Amino acid sequence: MKTLLLMRHAKSSWADPGQPDFERPLNERGRGAAPLMGRFLRRQATNIDAVVCSPAARARETAALALAAAGCTCGVRYDARIYEASAARLLAVVNDIAEPAATVLVVGHNPGMEEFVRLLTGARGERMPTAAVACVALDVAAWREVRPQAGRLAWLVRPKELAGKLS
Repeated sequence: MKTLLLMRHAKSSWADPGQPDFERPLNERGRGAAPLMGRFLRRQATNIDAVVCSPAARARETAALALAAAGCTCGVRYDARIYEASAARLLAVVNDIAEPAATVLVVGHNPGMEEFVRLLTGARGERMPTAAVACVALDVAAWREVRPQAGRLAWLVRPKELAGKLS
């Protein structure tokens, strides 16, 4: 059994319209939402074994803030394939996760994250706004065995659902 946590990066800043998309940082709301989701993961007693993250600035910042709030000390691997990834490309990234990790967090972007949840679980209409985290339970022994429809959506939490509930 494997557990895959899929997190969309937190809200990014559009303050500098000339800034390349890849370099956009988080805005104030995003800098509050990312640690909020990390505190939620800590309260869930989620033991994250590995993190794979888009190298885009907003994803890196999201991962750093969320992991610090979660008390997670595992290293982060940056994978360029996650930036602007389709569900199929995200599946390839997951298939390459090193064993023996049991619970892995992937931090990326929409629309790929929503499509990936749908590909893995068949869940329709599940929206992933910025900083949302989905937990997919996978009935597989190894990451290379993950295929479409191999998972079950255990939960999906959005920052607005937690506002004022976690300190």
